[in-house]
Amino acid sequence: MADSLVIVESPAKAKTIGKYLGKKYIVKASMGHVRDLPKSQIGVEVEKDFEPKYITIRGKGSVLKELKDARKKVKHVYLAADPDREGEAIAWHLAHYLDIDDTAPCRVVFNEITKQAVKDAFKTPRKINMDLVNAQQARRILDRLVGYKISPLLWKKVKKGLSAGRVQSVAVKIIIDRENEIDAFVPEEYWSITIQFSNGKQTFEAKFYGVGKEKMELKTEAEVQDILAKLKNAAFSVQEVKEKERFRNPAAPFTTSSLQQEAARKLNFRAAKTMSVAQQLYEGVDLAKEGTVGLITYMRTDSTRISPVAQEEAKTYIAEKFGESYIPDQPRTYTKKASGSQDAHEAVRPTSTLRDPDSVKAHLSRDQFRLYKLIWERFVASQMSSAVLDTMSVDIVANDVKFRANGSKVKFPGFMKVYVEGNDDGQIDEENMLPPLSAGDKLKQEEIEPKQHFTQPPPRYTEARLVRTLEEKGIGRPSTYAPTLETIQKRGYVALEEKKFFPTELGELVLQLMEEFFPEILNVEFTANMEDDLDHVEEGTEDWVEILKDFYSSFEKRLEVAEEEMKEIEIQDEVSDEICEKCGKHFVYKMGRFGKFLACSGFPDCRNTKPIVKEVGVACPKCKEGQVVERRSKKGRVFYGCDRYPECDFVSWDKPVDKPCPDCGSLMVEKRTKKQHNLQCTECSYKESINEE
Repeated sequence: MADSLVIVESPAKAKTIGKYLGKKYIVKASMGHVRDLPKSQIGVEVEKDFEPKYITIRGKGSVLKELKDARKKVKHVYLAADPDREGEAIAWHLAHYLDIDDTAPCRVVFNEITKQAVKDAFKTPRKINMDLVNAQQARRILDRLVGYKISPLLWKKVKKGLSAGRVQSVAVKIIIDRENEIDAFVPEEYWSITIQFSNGKQTFEAKFYGVGKEKMELKTEAEVQDILAKLKNAAFSVQEVKEKERFRNPAAPFTTSSLQQEAARKLNFRAAKTMSVAQQLYEGVDLAKEGTVGLITYMRTDSTRISPVAQEEAKTYIAEKFGESYIPDQPRTYTKKASGSQDAHEAVRPTSTLRDPDSVKAHLSRDQFRLYKLIWERFVASQMSSAVLDTMSVDIVANDVKFRANGSKVKFPGFMKVYVEGNDDGQIDEENMLPPLSAGDKLKQEEIEPKQHFTQPPPRYTEARLVRTLEEKGIGRPSTYAPTLETIQKRGYVALEEKKFFPTELGELVLQLMEEFFPEILNVEFTANMEDDLDHVEEGTEDWVEILKDFYSSFEKRLEVAEEEMKEIEIQDEVSDEICEKCGKHFVYKMGRFGKFLACSGFPDCRNTKPIVKEVGVACPKCKEGQVVERRSKKGRVFYGCDRYPECDFVSWDKPVDKPCPDCGSLMVEKRTKKQHNLQCTECSYKESINEE
């Protein structure tokens, strides 16, 4: 007979924990938060020390009734929501609703959902941590004040449906600032000279370094011609050879931010998808004979800390799998990088190193397996010895003109045997072997290539770059990155095209108003300091009400000024040449979640909409009558289809090109990977590479 009720957030988590605890425990799910501020009003009594007015979330009635009925049948109730501020707040709201004494030992937390971790947690229940709850309340109220005070102003002065947020506004500003940098960028010319040398046995490449002992940048074609004149009929020889060992250390195990970045680089996952799949791995997967097991530790963390038990298990696995030489002399520890890092939880890691990806592959979905493999490999590599590389630098001279060649090869792979961290540019580390060379060796010039280049503007933000920037600047916390990226797209302030963020006209307009009337909201330092203040509330060193008072005193004054001085702006829809086939009126351009689309100007009488199609210059290979156009799926992913749809159902995820296969005459498409860009036939095995500078 059960005598204890355990409440978690999700059914998946309830299922996993229920198997560990046995028949004496009833495990139920609250399905997330059960109380929140009302949507129809601000729900905060500013004059009463910002007292929140919580209400039961609509649709949660049946869940709460089920929990209340279960509560009556047991002696003890344990609240086992996630081990963070949100989880603590959920526990506190449940305690309030179920009449549980929040000063009693009713709160149970664990960083991983494994049998041992869960059983250990239930041996040491604690009371609800009100500092954590107050930190969550302060953030919620702060964001509510900003959103519900500024948004109606924007509705009144600009258009309905707009919103402003404390973190989202800064994210939009960062994207727009980068776009302004790109617009203002003035390319600068520079040149390179590359020579293919041969020592009679092997050819290799060297690049111009300088004249004499000085390094020289080539800025103009005239400078290049001067160098080429000096090299005419010149004899090249090796001036100096430097050989040394270089050690390369592994990357730290994942934090929330680095997990989102690496999943974007290596798996092409959006931030929201990464967190959704990670949540599934954390809450538990049915492994048949082993039962339901949580495969990773808690995924919302800014810490790179690892428990000694996990380190020891990894050490044992590495020694058995790879040998003693792959174990570092001392267990690896990693320091936290972010200035506001809370270090509340361990890094994201597998709950058991012994549970390697191949052993669980049959029980995971494709996305679950790929993300688990990424987390497992990153963690194991983080506990391995450094890689050792033999590096070689060769200076080659002729008529006092110096060229330099660099080469390297892996002497001992170390952690690279398992995993190598990706980068935002998609470049792959490759060995570059040079032949054995010695000072005085004569070399033959095979080919010389002078080349003009221009400096490039800073890159637009991808999701990975933006998450990294937000973390570096102290904006938001692990739980906020993915929702922030989703929100700024839903509001139509930015659009994600070819995996890069572009600001919209609407985003620029709203930012301009925010900068004029609420500059502190957009101030990166101000927002980062506010995050630090919330951390201090969590630590119990600052009072949350006082923080809100400090903020609201100046914010209220700015609201009054904005109400008086902000001018009404009428956004005129851009009229297109296309005519609505339903009512005969012109279509106008509108901004949606995935960029611009066409909507009938007769709205609301006519609600006809259609996507803006972009022709790719290829006739439909299926019906031969239509044109292939670029479209977007419901999730925003670009694909290609016939403009005669639904009469013709041709679709392709890869971009068709206007060039038939030279072997069989079939359709060719572009295939892009991080390593290469190819044209590939859709019917036969023909493939050709595309060179891109």
